[in-house]
Amino acid sequence: MERLIVSNETVLGLAPHIVFRFEEQRQRWVILAPERLLLPDEQAVEILKLLDGKAGVGAIIDVLAERYSGAPRELIARDVTAMLQDLADKGCLARVDAH
Repeated sequence: MERLIVSNETVLGLAPHIVFRFEEQRQRWVILAPERLLLPDEQAVEILKLLDGKAGVGAIIDVLAERYSGAPRELIARDVTAMLQDLADKGCLARVDAH
């Protein structure tokens, strides 16, 4: 299978077998995958909440740069892209084809 490379233009969504939800029992957001449980930190949760299958990674970075105006956009872009690439490499994210 070809590796998904995350760029500004990439539109991402959760892979079909992935569930991202708030668990009352743990009182935190979790990513559920077959035989795996990931516990994203607060920054990752904010990013994952913006994955709507319509906005590209660059647009998500823009939203976060506006929300956290004290941080340089380049730093936000690097961190967001690295996090999304890591989740894509783990099979948690998939490219959404615009129709």
